Parts: sequence; structure tokens; C-alpha cells
Amino acid sequence: MSTPGTATRPAPTAAAPRARTLGAPFDSSVLRTEARLFAREPGALFWVVLFPTVLLLILGAITSFRRPDASYGGLRPIDAYVPVAVLLGLIVGGLQSMPQALTGYRERGILRRMSTTPVRPAALLSAQMVVFGGAALVSALLALAVGRLVYDVALPKQPGGYLLALLLAVLVALALGAVVSALSPTTKVAGAVGSAVFFPMMFCAGVWLPVQAMPDTLASIVGLTPFGAAAQALNQAAAGDWPSWSHLGVVAAWAVLLSAAATRWFRWE
Repeated sequence: MSTPGTATRPAPTAAAPRARTLGAPFDSSVLRTEARLFAREPGALFWVVLFPTVLLLILGAITSFRRPDASYGGLRPIDAYVPVAVLLGLIVGGLQSMPQALTGYRERGILRRMSTTPVRPAALLSAQMVVFGGAALVSALLALAVGRLVYDVALPKQPGGYLLALLLAVLVALALGAVVSALSPTTKVAGAVGSAVFFPMMFCAGVWLPVQAMPDTLASIVGLTPFGAAAQALNQAAAGDWPSWSHLGVVAAWAVLLSAAATRWFRWE
């Protein structure tokens, strides 16, 4: 899966406000520019923001998905798929959209040119993470709202724990996307590497089989992956329990590890 248009977006026009941004790792003008560029990309908007909810609507239209199922612990399959839809937007944004945008900028020399201006390339990276992280959160809220309004899926009974697990999942998705960007010299390589990681992460998040329905051994293995642990933490919070610190710890550890790897390997040229 790819997000059409990401690799060919126009160059950011962030070099104008020079006096205010010397050496700054974050720049509001860069953020506004990146947000406008993202909003102009229908492919990225669909896959990151809308696709998880569209998938949820399609699954909910299947009659059997709206009936309680013992293999899901008495839940309806549609109940189990709402956390999956929440994670799917994060995975698409982190592994498909952001790496292609960043590698496209590097491939076309935009990052190199920015390094000679007061607007540092770090400001662009920060803006990218805010834009795609924000889009993923909007996608998550949309999936929760549609699940509640259309299929009467209960809202998370432990909202604080759910929010914590969701924010950690956003961080790990962005960190994984940064690693893909660091390892990919071109947009074609970014697409290939992103896809190679994308499908296993979708499996771990429960897209093909929610974690509740997995055999215990498989669920334990999946629970060691970032999105498998995040899925289990979200499920626990949705049911009203505080997410297991072991699941939260796995997601946090992956976020730290991947962030360190991206920092070490990332190159602006």
C-alpha cells in the first residue's frame, strides 16, 4: 500500500522567516507549510485518516461481525476491530506516508538546501512528525466515533489508560517511520522497506485476526512487538482495566530503541 502523491509534493517554502528561526529545532511556519502540503494530498488523507474508518464500516456491514462471538471473549468482532482501526492509521502514517515525504525531500536536495538557511532541517523533521502524528490521532478519534455512533461500540471505559497507550503507539509509529526514512536513500527504497515492515506490523496489530482471537502462544509472541503490545493495551483499557505495565513497557521500550536508532542513522543528505 502506498500514499499517492507523497513523493512528488512541492518543496516546502520555509526559508522566508530567517531572522526568527536561527537554529530552532521547531518552526511554526514550517509546520503550517507541511500541514498545507499534507492537506493537498488526497491519497495521504484517505489512507491515513479515512481508510481505517472505511475498513471498519465495511467489516461492520457483515452481519456476523455484529453478533457476540465466544472466540472474541463474548465481544462482537466489530468491538474488537475498533482498536485495530485505531492502530491502522498510525501504521499507515508512520510507515507509508512520512518516510516517502522525508526521503523525497532528501532525494531532491531540499534538506541539503535547507541546511544552508536559518531554518534547520530538524524543523522539517519535527513538523513532519507533528503533521503525521496529528493525522493519526484524528484517524483514531474518527474510528472511535464511527464505531460508537454506527455500531454502538462502547467507548473506552478506562480513557486515561487508553490515551496513554494511544500516545505511546503514536510515538513508536513515528519512530519506526523515522528508521525507515534513515535507511532509505530514495523514495522507491522507502516504499519497499516501508511495505516490508508494514504488513507484519498490520498482522501484529490484529488487522487479519484481532489479538483476542489469537491462540495464546501467538498472542504472547505478538505481544512482544510494538503494535501487538499496543493492541493488547488498548483492548485492556477499552474493557475498563488499566493497561498492563508490561504492554505499556514494551511499547515505550520500542519507542526509545527506534528513536535512538533513527537518530544514529538518519542523514540529511
